[in-house]
Order: sequence, then C-alpha cells, then structure tokens
Amino acid sequence: MNGNTEQGTSKVFFTDFRCRPDEGRTDKLKRLIKAAGIDQIDMEGKFVAIKMHFGELGNMSFLRPNYARAVVDMVKERGGKPFLTDCNTLYPGSRKNAIEHLYCAWENGFTPMTVGCPVIIGDGLKGTDDIAVPVCGGEYVREAKIGRAVMDADVFISLTHFKGHEMAGFGGTIKNIGMGCGSRAGKKDQHCNGKPRIDADKCRGCRRCLSECANNGLEFDAERKKMSINLDNCVGCGRCVGACNFDAISFRNDAAVKELNCRMAEYTKAVVCGRPNFHVSVVCDVSPTCDCHSGNDVAIIPDVGMFASFDPLAIDQACVDACLRQTPLPGTQLTEEMARPGFCDHHDHFDNVNPNTEYKSCLAHAEKIGLGNRRYEMVIVK
Repeated sequence: MNGNTEQGTSKVFFTDFRCRPDEGRTDKLKRLIKAAGIDQIDMEGKFVAIKMHFGELGNMSFLRPNYARAVVDMVKERGGKPFLTDCNTLYPGSRKNAIEHLYCAWENGFTPMTVGCPVIIGDGLKGTDDIAVPVCGGEYVREAKIGRAVMDADVFISLTHFKGHEMAGFGGTIKNIGMGCGSRAGKKDQHCNGKPRIDADKCRGCRRCLSECANNGLEFDAERKKMSINLDNCVGCGRCVGACNFDAISFRNDAAVKELNCRMAEYTKAVVCGRPNFHVSVVCDVSPTCDCHSGNDVAIIPDVGMFASFDPLAIDQACVDACLRQTPLPGTQLTEEMARPGFCDHHDHFDNVNPNTEYKSCLAHAEKIGLGNRRYEMVIVK
C-alpha cells in the first residue's frame, strides 16, 4: 500500500489546474486521489483523520473547505467515518485552544454542513490531551507527544497547502503532519533546540515581533527602544523571526533550524507509522510564509497543481521540484529579496525568499529514518 514502483522509488500522482468546461478543481482532485490508489485502503466502518490547516483569521491563502469536502466525500464513499482535525498552537492567535480554534475553523468555512463531517481539535480543549508515541529509529525524539484524537483514528490522511515558511523553508506534508499533529507540549518539544538573538543595530523598536510571542520570550527596553530575548522563557518557536521586517532576529544556534527539521520528520514518522496513510498536497497561492499568520503576502510563483501519494516524503520532494521549475512572479517578496544589494543567489526559491531558513535537512533526515523515499516516479493525471 506504499505506492512503490521499485526499491527506493515511490509513485507521486500529479494533475494541473486546467479543467474541462464540465469539471471543477474538486472533481479533478477526486480523480487524482482515485488514480493514486486510495481504494487500496480499507476504510469500511473505520475512523479516518483528515489533517489540515484551517487558516488563521485574516489569512486568505489557506485551502478552502471545497478541497476538504472532496476528500471527505471520497472517504465516505468507501465506508469510512471521516473527521477534519488539527492541534492547538503555541503562539497567540485564533487557534490556541479548542474553543477559539473551532470558531476560527467555522468562520473560515469549515463546518459539518460545508465539509460533510465533524471538526475535532486533536489535542483537546487546552492542548493537553496527547499521547506519547514511540519514534522508531528516532535520533532526536524518543517519544512524540501527539494529539490523542489523531492517534485514535484507524486511517490517517493529510491534506496540505504547500507554501513557503519563515522557519522551515517551506510548509509541506511533513510539516503539516509533524508540527501540526503535535500537541502544545509536542510543538514545544520540536522547537526546544535553539534560541534566537536580536541584532540591536537592526532593531527598529517597532514591537511587531512582540505580538507573535506567547511565552514572554521577548522584552522591550523602553529607554533604548530595542527588543531583547528572555532566554529563560523563550521556547525557540521562531515566530519572531518571521515577524521582523528588518532582519534583526536570527537563531544563535546555527543547528537550530536543522534540528527542528529533523524533529518534525521524526514526529511525522510517529503519526503515520503502523497504520494506513495517504497524502494530498495542493500547490496554489504559494505565499512566502505560513498560513498561521493573520495575513498573507502574494504568491511568489504561479499555481502549480495537485499531488497525491502514499509516501509523505516523496510528495514533498515532488512539490519542491515542481516549485523550483517555476519562474518567480514579479512584485513579490521573492523578487524583492533577489533585488536587494548584496543578494546571494541560492538558486532555490525557498532559500531565496527566506534566507535564514533551509529545508534540505528535513528531507534528508526523513529518508534516513525510513519515513519514505526522495526518489519518485511522477504519474500525470490528465
């Protein structure tokens, strides 16, 4: 059921967004999912968790409920009992507890009426309802703290909006699963590998970063009009890095981003290991930063299409490769970065748009621990 074609190679199915006059995107998504082999999974009478991101209030780049409804319909046709799920966040916003999280999901259009199934917050009311899941072959994490409802499901499906990310380089399937399925304690566990630092010469004292910190990890010196890091409180989540428009904040531990990537890969393995799992990734509205923000910048590249696979690593690699083949759109954060004096071209859209990040360590570590394959065979669905 892993979609492998030969040892070390996985199948990834792809379709673009071109549609016939009598067909919409969600119809095409259903055809893609079926072609990718979802019928191989026995769902009759089983609970099926569909992990996705409901979008922060104010953000407009998250996947619309129509995509979720298409996946839900496919599961129900196969006798499954689907529910949409995500876990609570560490940072301030609309999704830090189950009540606010549900209101956020409803306001963004995710209701039982629109998507055809319940929405269940995976780690409970306060983000404390989790279960310790062993990570087979883990080097950084012995036991992952995963939302209980996620692990109670018999079948696991991820539905991912593929985009850029201010800390991980890009937000794809592995991040959607690994970070997204971690309880609040699990998210802290993944972020505990490094602390940021602030360059006082670059800090403008605008305090934009302060609104992103949920842990009292930032302190403002009113006399100097500068921010500083409280190392005792900081959990290393990196939200402040993405919030700073002046490149004043970076990680003091050069390995911090790499270790976060590796921990996310290990958390992903904990979620999917030992049960049927299937993955869908939609590459549209590729914003430079995460859907967790209460706003979003314009897409840095043209819309690409939709991907499906049994392999969470192969689908991420395929999405990256497809994005790197695109020409950057003008008037975006990517082209602005490339036009800066002294710009160093990494020949990679994600490294160029967020220069303090890197993602290759995540893919390499995922392959090392047996999460999947980076080599893939692309199957085109017309």
